[in-house]
Amino acid sequence: MASTALNFDVGDYVVYPKHGVGRVVELQSQEIAGMQLELYVLRFEKEKMTLRVPTNKAESVGMRKLSSDKTMKEALETLDGKPKVKRTMWSRRAQEYEAKINSGDLVSIAEVTRDLFRADDQPEQSYSERQIFEAASSRLARELAAMEKTDEKTALDKILVILNKAAAIHNAGKNAA
Repeated sequence: MASTALNFDVGDYVVYPKHGVGRVVELQSQEIAGMQLELYVLRFEKEKMTLRVPTNKAESVGMRKLSSDKTMKEALETLDGKPKVKRTMWSRRAQEYEAKINSGDLVSIAEVTRDLFRADDQPEQSYSERQIFEAASSRLARELAAMEKTDEKTALDKILVILNKAAAIHNAGKNAA
C-alpha cells in the first residue's frame, strides 16, 4: 500500500489506536534533527492532549478515518451477543482487553465492552474491571458520537440501552435453568 493512501484534512475526525477519536486541527511542517517533516496535529478534547504524527508514519501507527457505517453496525451487533468470559487469570484477561482496546479495531472494542458489562441486577465488578469497561465503552461511544454528530453521553446511553436489553435476554436464560 502506498504511503499516500492515508490523506487527512484539517477538521477530519481520525482514530489513533492508543488514544481513540481525535480531530486533525492543523497540518504542520517542522524541521526536526535537520529533516523537514510534514505533521498532522491531532487534538483529543477529552484528554486535553495534542499529538503530532508525521504524515509518512500515520499508516504504520494505525491511524485511520472513522469506521464505516457497516463496521459500526457490526460493532453494535456485537454488543447484542452473549458475553464471553474466559476462565483465565484476571491479569491475563486484563492484558488481552487492553490490547483489544489499543488495537483501535471497533469490533474488538465492542467485544470488551460487551464482555465486561454488568447490568444492575448482576454482581458488582472489581475496580479494575470497571476501569477497563469504562475505557472500552468510552472509546466506542466517542467514535459513535463523531459518526452520528452527537455527544459522547448520548452515544454512551445508546450503547448502554443495547447492553441492558442483551443482558436481560441472556440473564433470563440463566435464571430459567
